[in-house]
Amino acid sequence: MHFIPEELDDYVVKHSENEPELLQQLGRETYQKILQPRMLSGHYQGRVLSIISKLVNPKNILEIGTYTGYSALCLAEGMQASGALHTIDINEELADFQRKYFNKSDHGNQIFQHIGDALEIIPTLNTIFDLVFIDADKENYPSYFNIVIDKLNPGGIILSDNVLWSGKILEDLKPDDMATKALLEYNILLKNDDRVETVVLPIRDGLTISRKVK
Repeated sequence: MHFIPEELDDYVVKHSENEPELLQQLGRETYQKILQPRMLSGHYQGRVLSIISKLVNPKNILEIGTYTGYSALCLAEGMQASGALHTIDINEELADFQRKYFNKSDHGNQIFQHIGDALEIIPTLNTIFDLVFIDADKENYPSYFNIVIDKLNPGGIILSDNVLWSGKILEDLKPDDMATKALLEYNILLKNDDRVETVVLPIRDGLTISRKVK
């Protein structure tokens, strides 16, 4: 969804950082071969993720929802040389696709893939994180927050994607729309939880930045 006129949106993208060649290749192949390519972070949001990661300069990154690996590579751009990025996805069929592009990057040996239920995998990770990106099934967003907040360093950042959900958060809630219901709960949770301070950015489908304060 566009929050500003498309012509102005195009101007914003044109005057932001260029998309790296490797990510251009990943994007093209995703659209050619993978279902639901709209799930890709894409050029502009990818550059936003990249620059936030560079500002944070995290040692350890957690990503919930890998898809084809685009956002992981963007986040890895700001990672410390001794750092690690753990990325979790439920779909094992995409693992080889992800790994191909991870290995083409400068961060291949720092990116660790996990296949399965994130709520089961995260407690097994003996790591405290500096940056977390949540971009998986919306129904579990509140659960993801509750399970990662204690594994986040003070001052650490949680990025949450799709929090505006194509505007559905403003519409009358349908009884069977569990994704929108969960996002409404999640947005209230971030607003009211005194362990974080939160700003919602109207970027693409909505991106929230939450900083752990205690």
